[in-house]
Amino acid sequence: MKTIGVLGGMSAASTQLYYAELCRLTRARLGGLHSPQLLIRSLDFAEIEVLQMRGDWEAAGEILNQEAKNLAQGGADFIILATNTMHKLADQMMAGIEIPLLHIADATASAISAAGLRRPGLMATAFTMEQDFYTDRLKQAGLTPVLPNDVDRAETHRIIYEELCKDITTKESEAAYIAIAARLADAGADSLILGCTEVGLLLNEGNVSIPVFDTTRIHCAAALDQAMAA
Repeated sequence: MKTIGVLGGMSAASTQLYYAELCRLTRARLGGLHSPQLLIRSLDFAEIEVLQMRGDWEAAGEILNQEAKNLAQGGADFIILATNTMHKLADQMMAGIEIPLLHIADATASAISAAGLRRPGLMATAFTMEQDFYTDRLKQAGLTPVLPNDVDRAETHRIIYEELCKDITTKESEAAYIAIAARLADAGADSLILGCTEVGLLLNEGNVSIPVFDTTRIHCAAALDQAMAA
């Protein structure tokens, strides 16, 4: 099995989900005491969040680039970035690095297309919903993303940063997310991307009326496929 380099900590909650899911999938596929070959670098999200809020993406990209180099030098065969939002910096992060990045939006778009769906709703951070680094990637794959309205985008973002990134889940926020997902379906979405790795803490196939594509699960499955490929 190839070694998966996981660059995480953005937030720590999502990285825990990645580790658990990669272990679960490996056991399911190989049985016994098998577990994945991983290198994990978990950053202090508080420092990254300050740079996000300042709009200093250049500095954040420099940090990710150095950490990606550390993963490559440590023996990773390829890298996964355990966050949707920070894929904004994917090109800067991988500058000068010879091993590949498995891009979360590409894996997600592939899963949606394979299901014969074309108009995914997107619930994510404001950065991911409102900037083009993610939605353009979906469009290049032939999809037409459907975004929440201004108020719903703000509430989706607030819950992520004030609650989910801190491992806080409430019935009130779950109800708010369910309602936002329903409005996306009413607006013509034929599926829903849980486009922040923590959104799956509140939404799933059981409380959303349209097919759900959890980026964490999709990314982990694609990573394991790549790790186990000949």
